[in-house]
Amino acid sequence: MSMAAEKMAKLLKLSFEIVTFGEKITPIYVYYKNGDEEPIPIYCDKGEKTNMQEVCTALRNMMFVLSFHPKHSALKQIRNGIMQFS
Repeated sequence: MSMAAEKMAKLLKLSFEIVTFGEKITPIYVYYKNGDEEPIPIYCDKGEKTNMQEVCTALRNMMFVLSFHPKHSALKQIRNGIMQFS
């Protein structure tokens, strides 16, 4: 899943960071964060195995939805890139 998140971040020219909270296997969350704003969860693998294409599709869909929110105008500017991501 980290590969899918990193791929999307690079394509959209966004920063990417992995944060771990210990070695216990738990669900993995992907957040969108803009500057000092609160991070917004955009994906959770629920502790299940997932393939990269499913993760990419889910991330793309959530980023696209966020791009319509007035608070996330930076995403509006890259909306075409979000839709081209696959």
